[in-house]
Amino acid sequence: MKEVRCERCDNIIGMGCACPPDGSVPKAHLEERPVRQEWRRFPGNAILIKQNGKAHVPGACDHMTEDEVRPPKWGWILDPPPGKWDRISEGSPAVATGGNAQLRATSRCMTCMGTLGSW
Repeated sequence: MKEVRCERCDNIIGMGCACPPDGSVPKAHLEERPVRQEWRRFPGNAILIKQNGKAHVPGACDHMTEDEVRPPKWGWILDPPPGKWDRISEGSPAVATGGNAQLRATSRCMTCMGTLGSW
């Protein structure tokens, strides 16, 4: 059987092509989780803290890169206690232990939360 590629997305029809047959633009699949990217300098369970008080997890969101995570704009916790990510809030902030150790996270990145699911 010959593989036929879609003219819009270039994926093989029936094997990855999500384009509607009517020619309209494919709809985003919100139920699909983004793929988590591996980072070199930070372990996967680290909590990264941006100066705006938002917590991130290495590789779990695509709106920042590993090269951007540097003090003074960032702090981090390399080996957080179990469950720390889930407890981050105004009442239970995550306090950086490395980088800019004066930073505190009181909320979590929504993209990271979506990628991690129940971490």
